[in-house]
Amino acid sequence: MKHFVAGIMMCVAGVSMYAAAPEKLEVKSPDGTQQVEFYVSRSASGANVLCYQVYYKGEKVIGSSRAGLELDNRVWEMALGKRSLPQPDCWMDTMEADSVSYGSCDETWHPLYGERGTVRDRHNSGTLYLSRKDGSGYRMNIEVRAYDEGIAFRYFFPEHPQAIFHKVVGDLTEYTLPEGTKAWAEQWAQAPFEHVDVNALKQPVERALTLELPGGTWMALADADVDDWCLTKFLASQEKPNTLTSVMYSPVDAVTYFASPWKVIMVADKPGELLEHNDIIQNLNPPCEIADVSWIKPGKIMRETTLTTAGAMETIDFCAAHKIPYMLFDWQWYMPCTSFDGDATQVVSKLDLPKVIAYGKKKGVGVWLYVNQHALQKQMRELFPLLRKWGVVGVKSGFVQYASHRWAVWLHDMVRYAAENRLMINIHDEFRPSGFSRTYPNLLTQEGIHGNEEFPDATHNTILPFTRMINGAADYTICYYDKRLKTTHAHQLAASLVFYSPLQTLFWYDKPSFYGGEPEITWFEQLQTVFDDTKVLGGEPGKYVSIARRSGKTWFVGLLGNNEASSRQIDLSFLDEGQTYIAYVYADGGEETGTRTQVKCSEWLVDGKQALRFALKPRGGAAVRLVPVSDQDDRKVESYQGQLL
Repeated sequence: MKHFVAGIMMCVAGVSMYAAAPEKLEVKSPDGTQQVEFYVSRSASGANVLCYQVYYKGEKVIGSSRAGLELDNRVWEMALGKRSLPQPDCWMDTMEADSVSYGSCDETWHPLYGERGTVRDRHNSGTLYLSRKDGSGYRMNIEVRAYDEGIAFRYFFPEHPQAIFHKVVGDLTEYTLPEGTKAWAEQWAQAPFEHVDVNALKQPVERALTLELPGGTWMALADADVDDWCLTKFLASQEKPNTLTSVMYSPVDAVTYFASPWKVIMVADKPGELLEHNDIIQNLNPPCEIADVSWIKPGKIMRETTLTTAGAMETIDFCAAHKIPYMLFDWQWYMPCTSFDGDATQVVSKLDLPKVIAYGKKKGVGVWLYVNQHALQKQMRELFPLLRKWGVVGVKSGFVQYASHRWAVWLHDMVRYAAENRLMINIHDEFRPSGFSRTYPNLLTQEGIHGNEEFPDATHNTILPFTRMINGAADYTICYYDKRLKTTHAHQLAASLVFYSPLQTLFWYDKPSFYGGEPEITWFEQLQTVFDDTKVLGGEPGKYVSIARRSGKTWFVGLLGNNEASSRQIDLSFLDEGQTYIAYVYADGGEETGTRTQVKCSEWLVDGKQALRFALKPRGGAAVRLVPVSDQDDRKVESYQGQLL
């Protein structure tokens, strides 16, 4: 169970408190663009109803909507002698507002890794204090933060005087949206997307949920700090038009004091701003709890597919030659790996793991191992210390349970235990991030994405940055040489930059022998996985996306097109003024390239006053690395004159 400071955390002193029962709690973001109001109204039946509404630039974007949780504490009340307490139709029905408090915060911090090197946590905050006056001792606080990037709120339960166990059986939070709002929705984390009216969401859909509001405003519904809760999804209300309801996967059992996850409502003028503002999710999670983080090292990784000693040696050599610091043995390095009868402490005979790990250390390549849910559940306490003793650097957990309260706690405790054993983690399959990597950065990445293992088309890839990637890092698994790809190879190069992951998987289905000296592989060699800054240059779900990320003084840009041909450009105004750069461009070519991948490689001198122009092929893309030209650089590179690339 989490430990909280009672009430809302304030970054500055001097909080104002109003003792009289307030009409409403009102909080605005520091820049005034985001505003939220909470208040208690009375229903036709006479019950108290907690409600809220959200404004963006003075326009109402979420109309009066219900808030709160449904609890069923009757059994514990009786067990602790509270047998005469009234049992209202809804646990919230008799909640009354007592007081409010306000505060603010403005601080910066530096993540161990991320899409940006510096994160600003700047918000105004408020708390609405509620209680029941029926002798039950029940209290609940609504903790609210208003960032320039969006609104966040959660339900906090102070310590109960009789320590009654709380059983949360329902999430009453609703989102009443303007008529005509459309959603980019998926029913599970690795699903394709539907673009539909919110009233058409008849099955629960995932978060982050990206919404297009009439008039061109964009919204994303997400969550944060979800290590002690269950999966919550969104569903169209059957009673209220244009309203989404919250669907909990399972009940949540807790003892006060405790808090729900943060509910996040991001609102922006452009879809790309939702991705640029996703630091709000990190800010809503606790700071790092690992004292020594020196062993946590992001990087690129390649899978070894033969599960043999010889194949591993060959893959390690390839990784060392192409600046890939990690190699992964995926499933079946122990057997049976999808059964409780398996034993992950015993390696299959065709693989001399100690020899491979030693060879990897000699070459500067660390070894990761896949471990299935069965072995993790059965022998994790024995296995993790053993893997550390072997010299394994990380674990990729597969097919893990994550949705119920029980399994969500178990999964996050797995990450904590891995940290105790100095093991990095990559969670695969359905799990999606909610900022826990800030608290435990040994969780480098996770899947929770309809990625390259399933060979999605290019249009799907242009949707992901504005939807799934709002949550955080995703292990998309670049499959470069595979003939089943539905995109061009230049599209794949760009995807490795667009889909942020501190542990970036390359050559997922490939072997070292597939490499034919293709010159564009220098892109993968130079690619970084940790960035000092990130900018969304343009795009819209289903059409295209253009993203620039900076590491040191070098910029990397990825441009993804959809299934149709198009003309796009990359505006270079983000570059330092007065500085000339060499642009290493990787674009779709033709047979004239002389390679089977048909990636055209070129170099140009550019500056921030220019824009690179591309004629994208169907399912195409482009990748660009921009390196400042130094006074000592005497290479002769032609200046870019606006030609199509």
